[in-house]
Formats: sequence, structure tokens, C-alpha cells
Amino acid sequence: MIILPAIDIRGGRCVRLRQGRFDEETVFDEDPAAVARRFEAAGAEWLHVVDLDGAREGEPRNLDRVRAIREAVGLKMEVGGGIRTEETLDAILDIGVQRAIIGTRAVTEPEWVARLVDKHPDKVAISLDAHLRPDRRAFGKDGSSGYLRESPEGISGQYTIPLSFVTSGSTLATKGWQHDSGRTPKSVLEFFRNLDLGAIICTDISRDGMMAGLMVAAIAPVIRDYPGVSVIASGGVTTVEEIRRLKEIGAAGAIIGRALYEGKLTLEEAFKAAAD
Repeated sequence: MIILPAIDIRGGRCVRLRQGRFDEETVFDEDPAAVARRFEAAGAEWLHVVDLDGAREGEPRNLDRVRAIREAVGLKMEVGGGIRTEETLDAILDIGVQRAIIGTRAVTEPEWVARLVDKHPDKVAISLDAHLRPDRRAFGKDGSSGYLRESPEGISGQYTIPLSFVTSGSTLATKGWQHDSGRTPKSVLEFFRNLDLGAIICTDISRDGMMAGLMVAAIAPVIRDYPGVSVIASGGVTTVEEIRRLKEIGAAGAIIGRALYEGKLTLEEAFKAAAD
């Protein structure tokens, strides 16, 4: 399993948001390339880079910073944020990155993305981003009702309903997580089942940047039900135990952001957990 330290760029700077909220920004470095060099020095093999301005505005706004990262390090890179035309995808790949990440149009126009996947096999990743917040009230088989509560494993209570990308009923966010598409993760996953994707990145927005821990149970059904596709987990990865459990269920990778920047987790610890 690979560990992908995350570099999110906004206004040319390396930042982290909380739950994708642009009014909840923390600036960690003025120079994203310098951050990339530190990750490389710490032993990273991959980088996960997102142009946040591009994701919100619909076209890349920080390509100069992405190029600077590419020139600064020899790491493999996946890059997303505002890739909504074929010309933009080509421009990203021409920089020399290994994967281009498409989010919004993978949800709204999967047929268009499928054509690009055929043209660039293994070079296109799709990003599925959802607030996993199901209704807290559920009904038993006998019609009686009970209230559910969230736990690190998913949902527990009088009646247990797994909180997952496949069954939660949550809908996917698009346009830099600022819009609700109304489409479920499962409906999009089914479309891409047999395509030669580079990866599927699953992010629980409600935990992203919150240092609350990843709900591994939310990712497990995607790995189980869509074999043959590399599934990368994102959104709140904070502990070595979460990384170990992701490896156990067959995740291809884990994206780690704020936990690294705030010192909750080191890359050395993450690499060891992924290798154990």
C-alpha cells in the first residue's frame, strides 16, 4: 500500500481546509515545492496534489506551482483540481505527472471521462467525495424505531446500518465540494466498474482535515465490490492503526494531509504501518 502525502494549493500557497470549507483555511507554507522536497527527503514515493482554486473555479489556477513541484522532485504525482476539458487533462499529463484526477465531470458526465480513460489507460483517476452523514433514525424489521450514532467503525445503535460509500445514501459533492450533485457514489462506481482507471479516490468530506480519523468501514465495500481497481482512501487519516486496517482490507493507498502538517503522524510511521 502506498502513502501519498497531500499538497493542497490555494493562491499559490500550501494550505489545508477543514471539510473543504474555504473559510476554514490554514496556511502551512508559502512554497509548495519546498514542502514536496521535504516529503521526498522523508522517503515519500508519491504526492497527491490538488489545485483548490481550480477545483472551485473550473480550470487550473496554480499550474505554475504544479510545474515547480514537478521540477523540484523526482516523485510520482497525481494531480487534480479543475480538470474539466480534454485540453486541461493533456496539459496536466504533459507536465509529467503519473495520474490526472477528475472529480466533477466523473460525476456529472461519466461518459466523457470514460472516453479519456480509453485514450489514457491507467493515467486517469476519479475522485468520489461525499459527506457521509446518514439519517440518524432507522427502523427495525418489526417496524419499531431506533436512533443511530456514529462511531469510528461506522454507525452503531439499536439498529446498525453500515456507513459506507456504497450503502449510505449520501450524494457526491462537485465543483470543489461546493455543490451537491444529487448522484450517489454507487451510481458512479457502477459506470466505471470495467474501465482501466488509474485509481478511485474516496474521500469522506465530513472528516477531511478534521483529525477525526478515517472510517475504514466506509471504504471496505468499494474495495470488496469493485475488484481490479486501485482504491485510495482519503479524509481524516490520522493514525497508524487506520493505515494498518486499510492495508488489511486491500486499499491501494492512503492520502494523508493535516495529520502530517500538524505532527500527529510522521511519514516514517505511516510507511512502517503500510509495510507491516
